[in-house]
This record gives sequence, structure tokens and C-alpha cells, in this order.
Amino acid sequence: MLKVSEFQIKDVVNISDGKRLGNIDDIEINLDTGNIEAIVVGGVGRVLGFFGKEDEVVIPWKNILKIGEDVILVRYKDYGEIKEVQEEV
Repeated sequence: MLKVSEFQIKDVVNISDGKRLGNIDDIEINLDTGNIEAIVVGGVGRVLGFFGKEDEVVIPWKNILKIGEDVILVRYKDYGEIKEVQEEV
């Protein structure tokens, strides 16, 4: 189990260029299913949400590749969104 407070202190890193995107500011939850739909990352350089504020980055949950001890690895922009593959039975 992972607490939200532990989730928020991890650095979010884009695997396409190794760039640190920032830390998680918010989480989008589907109230019908209870599933996390996306994470919202504040821009790099933000201090208490005021100084050097950049646009927020919304990353769909399916683009989160690995949640590690210190970082969260994601696919953002250059690699595009990961498309869900649905198999026909």
C-alpha cells in the first residue's frame, strides 16, 4: 500500500528524455469506479505554488510505467500516450 503523502514526495521523471517533470500536486479519481484516472504534476521550479509557476501536466494513469522508492517513471509527450490494446475473443 502507498499513502497519498508518500506518493506526492516522489519525483516524476519522463523516460523519453530523463527530465524531471516535478511532483504530484493532485490525483484525478473516477468516483464511479474508485480508480485513479490521472496524476497532475506541478511544473518544475514551483515554490509553494507561487514562484515560477508553470502549467500543470496531466498524465493518464496508463502512462505511469513504474513507481519506485524515490521516483515515478512516466511516458509523456515524445513517446505519446500508451494505447490500450483490447483483445477480441
